[in-house]
Amino acid sequence: MLSRQALADQLAARGYLMDDALAMSVFLALRMQRPLFLEGAPGVGKTLLATMLAQLFETRLIRLQCYEGLDLAQAAYEWNYPRQLLALQAQRRPEAGGPADQPGTEATDDLYREAFLLKRPLLQAIDAAAERAPVLLIDEIDRADEEFESFLLELLGDFQITIPELGTLTARHRPIVVLTSNRTRDVHDALKRRCLYHWIDYPTLATELEIVRRKVPALAEHLRRRVVAFVQRLRREDLSKLPGVAETVDWAEAISHVGGETLDPPTVDATLGLLLKYHDDIERVRGPLALQLLAESA
Repeated sequence: MLSRQALADQLAARGYLMDDALAMSVFLALRMQRPLFLEGAPGVGKTLLATMLAQLFETRLIRLQCYEGLDLAQAAYEWNYPRQLLALQAQRRPEAGGPADQPGTEATDDLYREAFLLKRPLLQAIDAAAERAPVLLIDEIDRADEEFESFLLELLGDFQITIPELGTLTARHRPIVVLTSNRTRDVHDALKRRCLYHWIDYPTLATELEIVRRKVPALAEHLRRRVVAFVQRLRREDLSKLPGVAETVDWAEAISHVGGETLDPPTVDATLGLLLKYHDDIERVRGPLALQLLAESA
């Protein structure tokens, strides 16, 4: 098992920078084999952390993207009814000149076994046939219905899933579980109690500068500082959606392609769509406010 510093260093080598508090949370989640619940604004690197962990440990990333209406059949398992029907038909033994016999209870029970299961992400994550522990990403749990959270309690607490017709399936290798939430609604305490919780905030100026340096090495140092300082100042405005780190990187790359030596108001106005994703936000920032933000971030 990696030490906390070694974990942070190896993730940094792959392009994921974290502060000491997040490094501690990830380290403890791995050491204690507990799910890690990450909450924060969109674009701060919650989902990316799960991807980086899968790369670090050279294991499979299993992603469950949550949405309204998500249910157990889509998230965990369902029975392969067409295949069961074919097996049932194959068990029928027609008599000469008479109708086919109906299969007995024993033959019907034989249809409810693992071979007839369609394994969805949650069940795949605890598949006993897996050679090593995967990373299970339950992304944007706040977008799912509240009722769906109850499906997760057994998995997050005991790393097992009970199927009424089959029994309880338990992980041979406990998966590394990362849950993310953009906090569009509160997640129940019962789910949070089973996890290590960490709030990821927007990065500091120094951290975001380093991220942009690594992601967009072609951008000149003085432009990189202007870009990051502008975004940091922009996040203090009352906008529908504040730009995340991904937007900062995209904007920095765009500025590098523009080829100018300075970050001027016309360039900012023309490229705001890379930072802001709502028309009202763009119209509010474009023009005088952009000029003011440029001056304050100089």
